[in-house]
Amino acid sequence: MTIEAQKAENGVNVEALLGAREALTEAPEAARFKWRATSEWLNGTHSRATVDGFYGLGGEQKHRQTFTFDTDHPEIFAAEDNGATPVEMVLVGLAGCLGAGIASVAQNRNIQLRSVKATLEAGMDLQGILGIDDGVRNGFDGIKVHYEIDAEATPEEIAALVAQSQKRSAVFDIITNPTDVTVSTSKA
Repeated sequence: MTIEAQKAENGVNVEALLGAREALTEAPEAARFKWRATSEWLNGTHSRATVDGFYGLGGEQKHRQTFTFDTDHPEIFAAEDNGATPVEMVLVGLAGCLGAGIASVAQNRNIQLRSVKATLEAGMDLQGILGIDDGVRNGFDGIKVHYEIDAEATPEEIAALVAQSQKRSAVFDIITNPTDVTVSTSKA
């Protein structure tokens, strides 16, 4: 009697990812992407952003649908609370990127995931953004990410999944390393 090895199924097409990696190694100019979001102020602190197209693989690309994201501030800031705060959206982006990485790495390593739950928390002293104290940073004073992962793997293998996801995460890199941001204006 032979025991057939089970293949993990986490919903990630690793073969396609590895094929893309190989193709982009041979054509590095196609690996240069430009991601875009358009935001429109609606009222008060409420804005609506849309994500539709991006540049990649040497040309313009489109998502299958346009995605919209509302941001606002909570009522305790004298706002209408029509969406998550922009800083919460940063946490959402980090959680999504790290989670996608965990699923991809697990699939590649043939580790079956049963559940992955991330809880992210970031501290912020509002004295900075409110202009109360110029010595206080406007942004987060740190981010904590905690995972609860149920998988057919040892604790060491799970830790390695998370470490590899962190190592390859674009959003983790954006948050932990300086990124040049250029702001310009024009009259509508």
